[in-house]
Amino acid sequence: MIDWGLFTGITIILGGGAAWMMGQALAAGWKPAWHAVLYSLLLGAADRFLIFALFDGELLSVRGYVMDTLTLMLIGLAGWRATRARKMVGQYPWLYERSGFFTWKLRQDAEDSA
Repeated sequence: MIDWGLFTGITIILGGGAAWMMGQALAAGWKPAWHAVLYSLLLGAADRFLIFALFDGELLSVRGYVMDTLTLMLIGLAGWRATRARKMVGQYPWLYERSGFFTWKLRQDAEDSA
C-alpha cells in the first residue's frame, strides 16, 4: 500500500527537487537526455533508502522503486528540457525563439533567409 504523504514528501518534494536540479545541471553542460535517465536510477535508489531509513519503509520493494524512479525520471527530464529550451534561445538568439516552457522554434526571419 502506498503512503501518499510519504510519497509526496520524500519522492516528489525532496527527490523531485534533486531530480529537477540534476536535469538543469545536465542541460547546462549540454549533456544528452539519457544521462538524466541513468542518474534517475541512482536517485530512485537513494529515495528508497531514505524511505527505509527514516520511515521504516520497505527497502527492496520493486514496485516502490519503479514508481519512485519513474516519478523522479519525469521530473528530471522536465528540468532538462526546460533548461535546454532556455539555453538554446539564449545561446542562439538570432536563430531560435521561445515557443513554450519546454520548446523553442526557428525565428521567422531565420526561416526567410534560409
